Amino acid sequence: MRSRISRHLGLVLPEVQAAIPKAFTAASLKSTGTPRTETVPVLPPEFNWRDYTVMLFHVASEIEHSLMVQYLFAAYSLGGPQVPEHLRANVRRWQEIILGIAKEEMGHLVTVQNLLTVLGAPLNFDREDYPWGSEFYPFTFTLQRLTLDSLAKYVCAESPADWSGPEAEEIKRRAAYDAGQEVNRVGALYARLDQILANREWLPDAIFQAQTLPYQASWDEWGRGYTQGERGRESGNVPSVQAPELLIEPVTSRDSARQALHAVGQQGEAFTEDETGLDERSHFRRFLGIYQEMRALSAEELALVTRPVAENPKTSQNLNQVTVVQTMFMGTARAEGREAPVSHVITHPEALQWGHLFNLRYRMLLIDVSHAFRLAGPLNDGNSLTARGSLIHRTFAEMYNLRAVAGMLLQLPLDAEQPNGPRAGPPFEMPYSLELPEEDSDCWLLQRDLVQAAQLLIRSLWDLVPPERKRYLESLEQSDRLALEQLQRLIARR
Repeated sequence: MRSRISRHLGLVLPEVQAAIPKAFTAASLKSTGTPRTETVPVLPPEFNWRDYTVMLFHVASEIEHSLMVQYLFAAYSLGGPQVPEHLRANVRRWQEIILGIAKEEMGHLVTVQNLLTVLGAPLNFDREDYPWGSEFYPFTFTLQRLTLDSLAKYVCAESPADWSGPEAEEIKRRAAYDAGQEVNRVGALYARLDQILANREWLPDAIFQAQTLPYQASWDEWGRGYTQGERGRESGNVPSVQAPELLIEPVTSRDSARQALHAVGQQGEAFTEDETGLDERSHFRRFLGIYQEMRALSAEELALVTRPVAENPKTSQNLNQVTVVQTMFMGTARAEGREAPVSHVITHPEALQWGHLFNLRYRMLLIDVSHAFRLAGPLNDGNSLTARGSLIHRTFAEMYNLRAVAGMLLQLPLDAEQPNGPRAGPPFEMPYSLELPEEDSDCWLLQRDLVQAAQLLIRSLWDLVPPERKRYLESLEQSDRLALEQLQRLIARR
């Protein structure tokens, strides 16, 4: 969470925790006033209500983005040749579940952009590089392999407000120990946003810009194939795991904005209940199920379900990192003498180049999604993909590229001097900027720049990789060549 945002949150979190509606349900969405709570939101200094709402949606966007990345890293860490035969099916299933949750978090991220779009606000695909945290963020952003401790943080972040009992207390203690602080619930933020959206005095109907709908993401474009097809499933050999359910909610009014918040909350944070109890498809229930299964394993078995991947892998070292981390890492962990989370720089020559390529493909994915929001119209014109359609198609291609490159990194050592030491993992480092140029023609020049940069990295890798990894480079090189040809045609038309 950037400090220029976090300085405004001092008045937010304690008040939100006290103001969470007990029943954030479909019935409450029909109300026209503020839901009944113990307190009423107070507008912080320097804001009016619309601007404050936009800032909170920017916070929500960073949280969804950060959770998505951390879940992906945790899922990638699962598996490997060291997993005992009797655990391999379970480990593969856990991996598939967490990958699905990460993809659903991307759906949440895109839905938040729809909410920003309907308010006429700038989009936000940003997030802070690790390690970082704030009082509103669930826990300090950390890329780490899946353990009972890290999994406990995910369970708590996605938990409903009234989750209690002996198991809940055990998991909360474990999560607080690993995070160095009490883990905050993501649902608190969405409850606050619903309170504000429900109040017509604070947000008049006129601020919801229905005419932005053609520019918003839709399920037909982004979610098709995830509920009934196989696009969202990485492997067909885990039939017990349902394909991810991407929620891409278009927004045209106050009611549809609140319904979008409700849908995201129901799937992710599970702060509502249906007639049968908490939704078994919620992120909370799925994480809790994995936790319960892992909790039953022996310490020796737990140590073997993930690869020995380094925490917070990076391609370079931040000069002020230690000072920042020691300042942010407070509470339980510091009191118990635990070391603050740190980053580990990738020094193995081949792994370092794969790390740079991973960062670039990650940037390409984020730029593709952001650029798609600039364009309106169908995905194809009957014969070929439109410009908008090509961006969405390339976004999905980059998702698979990220997983493939992450797989390469997990096979390689972090340190050139320790070939049998920790593995290098995907760094997920943010680019210097995600801003798009003002002119549409310049946006396509940026897209061309990124593909050409990828071609340069592929060439630098060519002499470093063994034959089995050259096959992927060849396919990626061919894909980028076709993308570049398409971009040249788009640039020539403008």
